[in-house]
Amino acid sequence: MTTAVVTGAAGFIGSNLVRRLLSDGHEVRGIDDFSTGRRENVEPFESRSDFSLHELDLAERTPTDVLSDADYVFHQAAVPSVPRSVDDPQTTTDANCVGTTNLLVAARDADVDSVVVASSSSVYGSGGSLPKAESQPTDPESPYALSKYWTEKLALQFDELYGLDTVALRYFNVFGPGQDPDSEYAAVVPKFAKLMLDGQRPHIYGDGEQSRDFTYIENVLDANIRAAESDVSGEAFNVATGGRTTITELVETLNDHLGTSIDPVYDDPRPGDVKHSYADISKAKRLLDYEPTVSFEAGLERTIDALE
Repeated sequence: MTTAVVTGAAGFIGSNLVRRLLSDGHEVRGIDDFSTGRRENVEPFESRSDFSLHELDLAERTPTDVLSDADYVFHQAAVPSVPRSVDDPQTTTDANCVGTTNLLVAARDADVDSVVVASSSSVYGSGGSLPKAESQPTDPESPYALSKYWTEKLALQFDELYGLDTVALRYFNVFGPGQDPDSEYAAVVPKFAKLMLDGQRPHIYGDGEQSRDFTYIENVLDANIRAAESDVSGEAFNVATGGRTTITELVETLNDHLGTSIDPVYDDPRPGDVKHSYADISKAKRLLDYEPTVSFEAGLERTIDALE
């Protein structure tokens, strides 16, 4: 039985990854400080003998003991959200940069086989051509994006400097059932779906023509597993569906699914928000054999069903 460590285990992506790894027969150690993760996300696993939970702040401790004899490390822990990072850059930087450093030092010292770190499409910024390919220049436009750029660059440096096998995954707008729709910084899909289920008008920041490559959670889990089990190291990959949906189109699609005709409210653009997010996923297909199995439409339907 292989042993996997998941940081941010009580978060949306982290808890889904714990579930998937346990289902695949791995022993799993979860790490979370519950600053943004929700305890109810890990409660279904806590009675299992093949799962252990370690409550600690990665920015304050190098967790070499937790990583001892681990095969894979999936680093999902972070303070998420571009708007949150603009409001509070210090907390974002401490959690995402210092926490990543301590985690990578622990992984190096524990001699783990493979580390997969979560990066973000936000590292590209607003410039450049579409779709975004890994060969394009990066231009982080918010403290969150900058912290994710730091996360992936440091991970890839650990491959170069210490021979630690690392892969960085640039997530594009991940969504799915169980994502918190009520947080002040909630992701747009669950937030809009919940508002419209309640008959309320969602607020769009900007003209609504900004586009996103919405990526269902199961596709992200597949990419993580493939990255950990592959022989590839020292590389960054886009993880997405490879399509574009504008925010106005998201509202229209939600109306179609819900049988409603709710018009959004348009507000001023928010600082740090990227205009377009659309991925070229050919590199992940070629080197990781990654293929998105759940489309945006199918994932949206599953997400709505879970909220109803």
